[in-house]
Amino acid sequence: MSMAVRVDTAARLLHFNGEIIPCAIGKGGACAAESKHEGDGCTPLGRWPIRGALLRAGRVTFAQPLHIPWRWTRDNDGWSDGADDPAYNRPVTLPHSFSHERLQRDDAAYDIVIVLGHNDAPPVPGMGSAIFWHIWVTGDDSTPKPTEGCIAISRADMDRILPLLEPGMMMEIA
Repeated sequence: MSMAVRVDTAARLLHFNGEIIPCAIGKGGACAAESKHEGDGCTPLGRWPIRGALLRAGRVTFAQPLHIPWRWTRDNDGWSDGADDPAYNRPVTLPHSFSHERLQRDDAAYDIVIVLGHNDAPPVPGMGSAIFWHIWVTGDDSTPKPTEGCIAISRADMDRILPLLEPGMMMEIA
């Protein structure tokens, strides 16, 4: 059985490989996956497969090969968050006529994105999209900002953990 990444949403701590790491969760707190809906800012509880990584060229380098599937993002990469979009909760090419997120942002949040298998097999429109594990963004007070429903950790922690992720791993959000 593959090792899991565990997130304690109440304590805002991520447990991995014997380490306990601070993390940010959604601004709406945590909620049962079946009550998750688009735009609620809630991090869905459950066990989600780690699907792969999306990395931003020019902002990410790694000294060792990655074990999980990955690819570089492009300027026209997006992710659909429009519940009325046939491509809901899927990668899309921009411009895109439905609601979406850009995967290349001005901040560093999506420089490294671990795609989690939440609501993707198949996606149920409106039940939550783009639930990622990514880099946190800090506010003016230097503390991590809550996410829109994702799990986020510091860049230093992400750089250290990324090469240790293996195919078949799960993220357990409790």
